[in-house]
Amino acid sequence: MISLGIDPGTASLGYGLVREHDDGALEELGHGVIRTKAGVPMPQRLQQIHQELLMLIDQYRPDRAAVEEMFFARNVTTALTVAQARGVVLLTLNMADLTIAEYKPNVIKQSVCSDGGADKAQIKQMVGVWLGLDYAPSPDDAADALAVAITDLHSYRLHNVGLV
Repeated sequence: MISLGIDPGTASLGYGLVREHDDGALEELGHGVIRTKAGVPMPQRLQQIHQELLMLIDQYRPDRAAVEEMFFARNVTTALTVAQARGVVLLTLNMADLTIAEYKPNVIKQSVCSDGGADKAQIKQMVGVWLGLDYAPSPDDAADALAVAITDLHSYRLHNVGLV
């Protein structure tokens, strides 16, 4: 099973693809960021996110997708642009007929680090451990997206393979 994890953003949207093998081992298939340029009109930036996500879906053929839920931001302008990107992400994933899950940041941290208050460095380190990498994935947005995919695969296994 392959999960596509998304850490939404307009300027930098993180993505990570993780495969869970039959024995439960996790494998990183790809990760990175979709970057859009400041100053470009928002509709064009959102279209770029949509198109690049479609290319990733076509390339990796994930079975599922997971998106980090928004937390309240102090900067309302940033929150609104992230919400717009999140909407495009959800629409794109739905149009690709993917099962979509959404996870709160503290749930992701708890799943990956066993600590709902883990910091960025801890998340990156534990993502590397879960995936058997000899490095901590970067940039932060991509590492967060891998954490989202790992959380999704853990949750799927828990709820659909008879463990709960």
